[in-house]
Amino acid sequence: MPELPEVEVTRRTLLKFIENKVIKNIKINNPNLRFKIPTNFKKNVIGQKIIKVLRRSKYILIYLKNDYVMIAHLGMSGKFLIKNNYSKDFLKTSYYFNEFSLKHNHIEFFFSNNLKVIYNDPRRFGFFLLDKVSKLDLNKFLNKLGPEPLGNDLKKDYLMSKTKATQRSIKTLLMDQHFISGIGNIYANEILFSAKIKPNKISSKLTLVDIERLHSSIGKVLKRALKLGGSSIKDFKSSVGLKGRFQNEFKVYDRRDLKCLRSGCSGLIARVVSQGRASFFCNECQN
Repeated sequence: MPELPEVEVTRRTLLKFIENKVIKNIKINNPNLRFKIPTNFKKNVIGQKIIKVLRRSKYILIYLKNDYVMIAHLGMSGKFLIKNNYSKDFLKTSYYFNEFSLKHNHIEFFFSNNLKVIYNDPRRFGFFLLDKVSKLDLNKFLNKLGPEPLGNDLKKDYLMSKTKATQRSIKTLLMDQHFISGIGNIYANEILFSAKIKPNKISSKLTLVDIERLHSSIGKVLKRALKLGGSSIKDFKSSVGLKGRFQNEFKVYDRRDLKCLRSGCSGLIARVVSQGRASFFCNECQN
């Protein structure tokens, strides 16, 4: 599933090409995504200018001039594809024709200047919803999300108070979207390695030093992943076909039985599965 860096890469790509553009038409090839596309979707979206494109956790929020917001979630395999036959900027999208099945193009958005944005989702776990700007604070997918891990929203005091109040493992807590927004399995593993904390450590047992390392590692790992365009494992690419490169810097994720990459450590990376999620860590340098 795309996590914060991959969703943010997608958002930035969309913003570059569709901000201030008017949606001329929409073609819905299959309305049956995770949730059926709302019946009023086309009526309230066609003819509207896109004012801005934001992200909250793993959701992409596309604001329209009529005060509606398209809320998009990529699910497990969703992606936006951008195609324009006349712009050299889109030559990279040649991958679209030979790597993606047309039958999974569920929604097509048409703009002026031959620009088309396609939502492609083989597993159909993603979804599109429509809500009014004035009601976003009440939206059930958005109103209980934790603070964003980038920027100034996430404070050390918050981490300390929340971890002290629970007996859950720190990895489980990191992946709880009510605790922090946007972190999934890949980045939880990488963040905890950076912070020298074992994934199964009980959150309430974290020390002040642990919290300081954790706070620093969250920002460091996610910012680095963003700089490298996210992690391209399985089928993730940006909306214009660019692969991310952070997977080339994985320290623990998917490195079972390989030597720890931390300087001075002779440990091997272990893999443990709990509740269907694989945790990767070094027994030597993570405590």
